[in-house]
Amino acid sequence: MTNDARPRDGSSRRGFLNIAATLGAAAAFPTIIPARALGKGGVAAASERIGLGVIGYGPRCTYDLGPMLAQPDVQCRVVCDVQAKRRDAAKARVDKHYGNSDCVALRDFRELLDRKDVDAVLIATGDRWHAHASILAARAGKDVYSEKPCGLTIDLCRKLADVMKETGRVFQAGTQRRSVPNFQFAVDLARSGKLGKLKTLYASVYTPSFTTQWLPGEPTPKKDAVDWDLWLGPAPWRPYNHAYVEGQWRGQYDFDSGARLLDWGAHTVDLCQWANDADATTPISFEPSENKITARYANGVELILDFLKTPFGERTGWITSLGTCPVRFVGEEGWVETGDNGGVEIQPESLRAKLKDLPAGTPDSGLDVGGHARNWLDCIKSRAKPAANAEVMRNSHTACHAAAASWILGRKLDFDPVKGAVLNDEEADGLRSRPFRDAWRV
Repeated sequence: MTNDARPRDGSSRRGFLNIAATLGAAAAFPTIIPARALGKGGVAAASERIGLGVIGYGPRCTYDLGPMLAQPDVQCRVVCDVQAKRRDAAKARVDKHYGNSDCVALRDFRELLDRKDVDAVLIATGDRWHAHASILAARAGKDVYSEKPCGLTIDLCRKLADVMKETGRVFQAGTQRRSVPNFQFAVDLARSGKLGKLKTLYASVYTPSFTTQWLPGEPTPKKDAVDWDLWLGPAPWRPYNHAYVEGQWRGQYDFDSGARLLDWGAHTVDLCQWANDADATTPISFEPSENKITARYANGVELILDFLKTPFGERTGWITSLGTCPVRFVGEEGWVETGDNGGVEIQPESLRAKLKDLPAGTPDSGLDVGGHARNWLDCIKSRAKPAANAEVMRNSHTACHAAAASWILGRKLDFDPVKGAVLNDEEADGLRSRPFRDAWRV
């Protein structure tokens, strides 16, 4: 695999982007594609399109890829998966979209990273691969959209952010609610002062759980059907079982993130960080109890990671009609709550009556990823920081991982946001990292 970030095809969009990245340019292209660069039907000319590669084609990727294929200035050129049936399905989808058979399907993502016609990658593998694939992609000169959780540990999330800064790549975490109007509205309201001084932030999360129990071993398939060694990647070796590659890796400590707290917490804690103007920091303490983890920021604001027993609640205080991934921001003079159905609830009523253009909400309107993908693509051109950039991810994910450590160990932890370290607790601080197989050290 190369680390080549040199300009290529000097007059092309790709060549200019590489020059801009190398020089640390603040802006390389306008957001709007000029008419002269468009081909038939308003689609950008081939030389002007962002060459997209896809690493990992599972249920989440099918969700992410659609909005990217719909963009007129994107050309998906390569898809990659360790499972033959998935890479074949990915190629079939891309070819059908473009009406040709040009999409290349690969088993090993390192071959994708070596290609000069790929400018940016969508990473939608299982959790164990997100950080490693992102880091290797950045070092290969590719911009990155990575599904969350973006790293299995605090140290990996911090390393990922450092590499993005070092390489000058544009990184977007798949925490798309940063780009969804009702969540933006709620955050803006919390930051406006209209709720009064913020007191408590509520982030709904799954009830934590994990297992270290291995599934029974089965005969390993041929590499071309399922590359088991590459599927495991950085994770510790274990015998093959078909259930892992079909999705039963979730909840397995070796493959999953933060006792599953990051499944929702990567979204909801991230929104609370944003509402508290805390994107550059984390809470300074985390304390678990039966149904929640209570975290506290240096500014005195309290963050509650509230364990939900079902996607819509079974906990008092949540407005279940607002959908999945709800958050609530409480100030001294009022509160706002929102969720994936796209609406908002605001109290007191006197405050609600003063506000205009409230998000009304429709079922699952908060789940749209199109705006988030567009934000990333625009930033690839301008070299600006996307909504869920690497620094934002570093701190929101770190907060989730620290909360998970407090739950795993069952005790209060004091935390240093600058160092990303647990204070005065060697055992807890040891959870900042995990051992990875030698071949995949980054």
